[in-house]
Amino acid sequence: MPHSLSPEDATNSDSNPSVPVDTDKEETQTTETTLTQETAAENGDTQESESADHDMTMADVAEADTVPEVHVKPEIAAEVKLEDLFADMDSDEEFLSSTGQNLKITSSPPEAPPSPVHIGPSSRASDPEVMRSFYQRLFPWRYLFQWLNHSPTPSNDFGHREFAFTLQNDAYLRYQAFPTSDLLRKDVLRLMPSRFEIGPVYSTNPRDRKTLRKAATFKPIAKELCFDIDLTDYDDIRTCCDKANICNKCWQFITMAIKIIDVALRDDFGFKHIMWVYSGRRGAHAWVCDKKARQMDDQKRRAIAGYLEVIKGGAQSGKRVNVKRPLHSHVARSLDILKSHFQTDILHDQDPWETDEKFDHLLQLLPDKTLNEALRKKWSSSPGRASTAKWADIDALAKTGASKGLDSKALLDAKQDIVLEYTYPRLDIEVSKHLNHLLKSPFVVHPGTGRVCVPINTKTCEDFDPLGVPTVTELLQEIDEWTAPEGDNGGKTIQDWEKTSLKPYVDYFRTFVSALMRDEKDVKVKREREGADAMEF
Repeated sequence: MPHSLSPEDATNSDSNPSVPVDTDKEETQTTETTLTQETAAENGDTQESESADHDMTMADVAEADTVPEVHVKPEIAAEVKLEDLFADMDSDEEFLSSTGQNLKITSSPPEAPPSPVHIGPSSRASDPEVMRSFYQRLFPWRYLFQWLNHSPTPSNDFGHREFAFTLQNDAYLRYQAFPTSDLLRKDVLRLMPSRFEIGPVYSTNPRDRKTLRKAATFKPIAKELCFDIDLTDYDDIRTCCDKANICNKCWQFITMAIKIIDVALRDDFGFKHIMWVYSGRRGAHAWVCDKKARQMDDQKRRAIAGYLEVIKGGAQSGKRVNVKRPLHSHVARSLDILKSHFQTDILHDQDPWETDEKFDHLLQLLPDKTLNEALRKKWSSSPGRASTAKWADIDALAKTGASKGLDSKALLDAKQDIVLEYTYPRLDIEVSKHLNHLLKSPFVVHPGTGRVCVPINTKTCEDFDPLGVPTVTELLQEIDEWTAPEGDNGGKTIQDWEKTSLKPYVDYFRTFVSALMRDEKDVKVKREREGADAMEF
């Protein structure tokens, strides 16, 4: 299907063909990995030059999905009727630039059609009709708009926000922007992307960037502070699964990470509005939505990311934790939280040192060679000895005087470092460092698993079951099977998502967004009052 383009894009015959994005990196996309060629500007921000701009054009998309050409006359009206908003139009004229924000458009989606969605046993998440039904009937467009807009009334916080679409043929469309959620919804239903990602708020409408005389004037100015945790980064220590596979045992690594990062962001930095989102398969994303977080530059983002980074180096780099003593309060607090997880989730469930190869790595992390040889002899004579017992053997042999010159303080420090190496969050730090990074939107469907990327309630994160998150086909079946409750519901229209197991996740998201908008409003009112007081003299 054709991509929404500005007129100059459609007529640009010099644009190079677009190159599909590598879908193996499923969780995030950076502005550095795009179809546009960009030049570096001040402060390290990635900026676009007019001469090197190679966005996907209408012809590029048409190569994969050829559709009949439809000529629609552009028209600008003072008011657009809701039923006209979702007409089957290929024209992008109504919202191709910032002028579209002058339209008086409701931000609420229309009611879903009453006809049932028939999902058979062979239906898959990748089926176009399945995804169309999901976006039409279940996706919480209104709350997504309020979350990114920070107000019920359309503003530049949403209108200048970049969206990026990954189409079914793996084409990647950058710099999409929409005045309201209705227009975003309309384009998603027209293009049917396998997923879409959210980028920063720019200094001007991303669709207008080619009309600017100076490319440097187009730059990112705000974005949530984000964190990305992926279970593949734990493959060297998790024994139950590897690669894209997960189970409830190794999901505990994500649970530990959420606990550590969340409390640090709240207690050490004073952030309040933090939303964790399941990535749909093997990880989780954090969105720090406070205004002071959104407005941070790259230098401050790097500082926070560095503060939280304890695990460094790759799996083959030997000792990966080298924290200073005495321990920083954040590290000491993390150890207190993680020590119970280490006993149950690591020693018992993962049993990381069962084999000779595995316990060799443990011995490399201990400081005393004489003690290490005594431990090696004991463990080699007891094949299959559990990791819980091996961990206890360290202190037991140390107390027997197996090593005369043992430094007990060095041994304690080494054991603390081992606990951190096996439990502390492993962050994809690049996601957090840059203002211009794109991250997968909440509530999209993971194309591999069919599961919805739902928010995680941090108060009950230990109860979150990634394998119990509903798939898109299950949700559509729930709509079919739903029956109206007996009695009068007060004339209230029941939305389709309320008929499904998606309801608690949307309710949690709605509560989170309401609290965020309330705080944003209170700050605005306070500033207005302070301004009024300053005028009195």
